Amino acid sequence: MERFVYADNAATTKVSDRVLAAMTPFLQQNYGNPSSIYSIGRESKKTIEEAREKVSVALGASPAEIYFTSGGSEADNWAIKGAAATQAKKGKKHIITTNFEHHAVLHTCEKLARDGFEITYLPINDEGYITAEQVREAIRPDTALVTIMYANNEIGTIQPIKEIGKVCREAKVWFHTDAVQAVGHVEINVQDQNIDMLSLSGHKIHAPKGVGALYIKKGIVLQNLIDGGGQERGKRAGTENIASIVGLGQAISDCTQDIETKIKHVSAMRDRLIENALKIPQVRLNGGLQNRLCGNANLSFTAVEGEALLLLLDMNGICGSSGSACTSGSLDPSHVLLALGLPHETAHGSLRLSINEETSDEDIDYIIKTLPPVIERLRAMSPLWDK
Repeated sequence: MERFVYADNAATTKVSDRVLAAMTPFLQQNYGNPSSIYSIGRESKKTIEEAREKVSVALGASPAEIYFTSGGSEADNWAIKGAAATQAKKGKKHIITTNFEHHAVLHTCEKLARDGFEITYLPINDEGYITAEQVREAIRPDTALVTIMYANNEIGTIQPIKEIGKVCREAKVWFHTDAVQAVGHVEINVQDQNIDMLSLSGHKIHAPKGVGALYIKKGIVLQNLIDGGGQERGKRAGTENIASIVGLGQAISDCTQDIETKIKHVSAMRDRLIENALKIPQVRLNGGLQNRLCGNANLSFTAVEGEALLLLLDMNGICGSSGSACTSGSLDPSHVLLALGLPHETAHGSLRLSINEETSDEDIDYIIKTLPPVIERLRAMSPLWDK
């Protein structure tokens, strides 16, 4: 192993030094329960509200519209199930989504389908995009919710969120977006982009695992997902994870500072990585290059098994993924790649490399040097390989 390169930031990121420094006092010194009236409890409550302010500023929302959760999956579940329960009372039991959402959305919709809701799954095109017109055509009088991810977690394609939100706003249909992969990597303003609900997760932006948030536009009332105490203004029970909430506030402030410069820098490294990877015979880029997350490169190699590819890269010090980290234990090919129209055998040979601002040019050089011989070695052992 010549070098260690972490290129799976779409799965999780390391906690930054600034985030850890902000969190540490709330683990051992300022550990009071925010619901308590004594001084260290009041200090914890104040700190939570300061973090809420930071998240709201990053999204262009107001603090009263931000609710802390355990992560993106809980936020997705709350937005979708909460909206479904509220809208069903009005006779609206139709939900629109896409066929390449994260499983936190897809499995939630499947559960609602078993409960009597009708789900419309919009197909993506072969580059991984949908259009606002598709949404417009799918909306019906009984549509309760449109839920479409901001940017795909596997292939990195960014959807026309503002235009989709406008269509939903005109039709008076609530619009939720899973922005777990997008926050900190694209500029987001929920008001300008017509977003009614937005999910985010801390561990994608150098905060710890186990903390996230849901933006709920003022005026939208969702049924609670978790009942119990009066935390989060009575909407989400459970003693607050103060240190992690502080970490999320610090992380989202840091990652949205000078975001244009970061996008330009990371995109240049991504493009160089993709350009060189495409020199390998019989390889394809999954997802369009335009409107793509700055750190995402998803590639498929003919006659290469994804799991074997990851193991050989790991032996060379490179951490990557063959799809979503949430389903990496599955032997089934990625539903996202199948939605693009890839055959099963090609989808099995996928590699997602996700870099960020901490990735160096030397890291990219090492991946570019290491990948071709690894592919060549795997193909030499494959009965499917035919030059």
